[in-house]
Amino acid sequence: MESARPKVLHEIAGRGMIFHLLATLRELAFDRTVVVTGKGMDELARAVAPNPVAVQDPPLGTGHAVMAARKALAGFKGDVLVLYGDTPLLTRDTIERMIAARNGKGNPAVVVLGFRPDDPGDYGRLVVEKGKLTRIVEARDATAKEKKIGLCNAGIMAIDGARLNELLDGIGNKNAKKEYYLTDIVAIARKKRWGAVAVEAADASEVMGVNTRADLAVAEAIMQSRLRAAALAKGVTMTDPTTVYLSHDTRFGRDVTIGPNVVFGRAVSVGDSVEIRAFCHIDGAIIGDRAIVGPFARLRPGARLGREVHIGNFVEVKEAVIEDGAKANHLTYIGDAHVGAGANIGAGTITCNYDGFFKHRTEIGAGAFIGSNTALVAPVKVGAGAFVGAGSVITTEVAPDSLAVERSDQIEHKGWAVRFREKKSAEKKKAG
Repeated sequence: MESARPKVLHEIAGRGMIFHLLATLRELAFDRTVVVTGKGMDELARAVAPNPVAVQDPPLGTGHAVMAARKALAGFKGDVLVLYGDTPLLTRDTIERMIAARNGKGNPAVVVLGFRPDDPGDYGRLVVEKGKLTRIVEARDATAKEKKIGLCNAGIMAIDGARLNELLDGIGNKNAKKEYYLTDIVAIARKKRWGAVAVEAADASEVMGVNTRADLAVAEAIMQSRLRAAALAKGVTMTDPTTVYLSHDTRFGRDVTIGPNVVFGRAVSVGDSVEIRAFCHIDGAIIGDRAIVGPFARLRPGARLGREVHIGNFVEVKEAVIEDGAKANHLTYIGDAHVGAGANIGAGTITCNYDGFFKHRTEIGAGAFIGSNTALVAPVKVGAGAFVGAGSVITTEVAPDSLAVERSDQIEHKGWAVRFREKKSAEKKKAG
């Protein structure tokens, strides 16, 4: 990945790859989850807490990685699922089918997940005979006939915990790399007449491993397709779905409409009958029912919009509550503020919330009217029903139902423009 960050912490749809897997496991209520890491991967260990971590030192193959988790699995007799932190697209349905197969006909000790890539290439092949997995053949060792097998090894397994230790004890390292390969347990299980079977992933994309930035981009595209499909199925309208980017935790109400080129960051909740117009960027915000946002609006973390709020083009909201029916339709920044119900914020209004050292709050009362091009220098309060004249710089509290105007007197010099143009035209003519 060419990165200082552990690979499995790189994000897809706003969440580290490994956390997609951990979330799926939580849904399935697994008894315990053990994360196997390499030596010195303290950042990863902290990130996956409180899940126990087993350190594989030195790393001596996939079988050795499972061996490293033995202590954490001591006494466990249930099903043990072996997953990879860089394979984040695995679905709950596939995991459930693997567990069902492990506990199904013949009580096989090992279930191996297979998939059918467009090009089997260098993948290991799963040799299945009469419904049983007989062996896993690496591509370099496969015969011409075996290379024609389309079912390939994904490396993901479900293993009977009661027989796991015996299977691991049977793995040797008599190979060129002197490593312990988990795939060997298929042959060991068959030798003990414990049985092994294969389960096929519904879609090859589920078992895609992410090893490069290019892989990460492909995985992001697949996840976005899933998230969009789920949103559409739940009643969200998207004018151009392929241009909308969602986070893993984006939540939509009913009858939401989303225009093209909208990006949702993490922790966004959208109410019923909301319209989000084109080219908006929304992150960490709550949007109330029947609100209209955009186009070209930005909602930053802490933005809380009430019902029927209008946030228009080139408006930015950050750490601010906008109460029901309030409007800021264009060219405005509202930060660290509270805007009362029904207030109207004119174009070009800015809450001056930062003094170079600290953030300060602006309070705008219900039904207040803030004229265009107003600067509200926080901390400051505008009372309910008050009017602020356009072009004002407000530095002190405005009482409810009053008018505040702060601007210099207008001075007019009649005929000045004519004299100015004549003078400049003469200068230009003289200059040639």
